Amino acid sequence: MKGVAVVFVVVLAAVSLAASPGEAVSCGELQSSLSPCLSYLQAGGGEPSESCCGGVRSVTGSIQSTQDRQTACNCLKSAASSYNVRTDVAANLPGKCGASIGMTISPNVDCSQIS
Repeated sequence: MKGVAVVFVVVLAAVSLAASPGEAVSCGELQSSLSPCLSYLQAGGGEPSESCCGGVRSVTGSIQSTQDRQTACNCLKSAASSYNVRTDVAANLPGKCGASIGMTISPNVDCSQIS
């Protein structure tokens, strides 16, 4: 379960940030941004919804600094343990939504190594 949570964290951290550049990353914003994807991440199959992909695409690239990405990863790492997310589905979500996140999604991610 820990590995699944880490994969979910990386997906969320990589594609989620509604704050303007210069604003601090908020756990609530991060979780809210990807909430339309939760059922897809749990069940898999088919394609993610347009609302899920819309959220993914709209926030991709919004996390500007290394510190933002690391903070987002750590924040969501603590919150994601309660979600039953399929690791294979989480790893493929950005690509299915036409988004490039520029990092590997893996259950072995170390948030402090994200740059």
